[in-house]
Amino acid sequence: MSDAPNREPDREIRSERPEETGDPWTRLPSMAPAAPSAATAGRPVAPSPGPVLLGRGRAVTDPVTAAAVPPGGRTVAPSPLDPGASWDPHRIHRTLREQFPLTYDPLLRAWVLSRYADVATALTDPRFTHGHRPGDPPCARAHVDVDIEALRAVTERTAYVLARRIAERSQADLVADFCHWLPAGTVAAAVGVPYRDMMRLVRGRAAGALAGECGGQIAVREKALASFLGNVLDDPDQVAALRDAPAGLVARAWAESLRRDPPVQIAVRRTSAEVPVSGGIVPAGASVALLVGSAGRDPERFREADRFDPFRDDPGQLTYGAGFCPAVLLAGFEAEYALRALFEAMPRLRLADGFRPVATGLITRAPRSLIVRPGG
Repeated sequence: MSDAPNREPDREIRSERPEETGDPWTRLPSMAPAAPSAATAGRPVAPSPGPVLLGRGRAVTDPVTAAAVPPGGRTVAPSPLDPGASWDPHRIHRTLREQFPLTYDPLLRAWVLSRYADVATALTDPRFTHGHRPGDPPCARAHVDVDIEALRAVTERTAYVLARRIAERSQADLVADFCHWLPAGTVAAAVGVPYRDMMRLVRGRAAGALAGECGGQIAVREKALASFLGNVLDDPDQVAALRDAPAGLVARAWAESLRRDPPVQIAVRRTSAEVPVSGGIVPAGASVALLVGSAGRDPERFREADRFDPFRDDPGQLTYGAGFCPAVLLAGFEAEYALRALFEAMPRLRLADGFRPVATGLITRAPRSLIVRPGG
């Protein structure tokens, strides 16, 4: 997808406050700033640096950021919640990665990590607590009676039903008409919820019956699927490469989309002990915002990090863990069968003339629409 978003009129840019979700993995905390630990004294902190400005004139005494302040000078760290971040977070992420790998953000009320190495550590290190990703080790212990082939079958069937429903239209929005329904419909079919009751039940009892702690991932899977289809359809060469691709290549393209455009941009953890990271030490008992969207585009980890490349030989994604989980399986199945169903039902499927996918969002992020011409 394009990294140069098409700006909508100002009236469409509403509050830049964090989006509310029911998923504890993506919900931002509401808590007072954590005080830096005395054990961080080993860092080269300038004496009595005073407040450091963070974005829009906000001030906070931050010994990590202050260490980089020249004598008598002040510095400014942007915030992922600054105005305009919903439309173009990547400029802010680059500044944070390069100049402020560890800083305190008063809007997030958390210390911020933006480099791949630090975010990957925080998502797996037991010193970072109070968080959960589908596919992390607890999933393997929670889901022991899942019929994988049954999940595959209901995903395939649901994708083909949805694709056929829009194949005869002159124009369609894949976000509203396909991505919004496939994750919910797959769960509904898996637990036997009638189609007419799908959206009413699937986000509660039905989802929990299938995926337990990961049931709230339906909304995340919707956004991940929208970004994936947007990445593929935005480049005719990718359409040609993936139209009849084997499952292995589709899976690589799916992982690449999760890396480049993760549905969850910011995850929150809390430290149980002091943790050394790039730029300093995170205090014990601190709230930490992990910029997953920034980590996936870290050029220290990925070559041409802003480019969508399903043939990438330096892969990696942070949205899902590597363990077994129905939510992770379903997300992968949905990506695979979405492509197969859409291209089979609409062999000439393409984006509408003049349309380019534009991702928006602060905490979760994806295109709001994907306007396509089913008949080419």
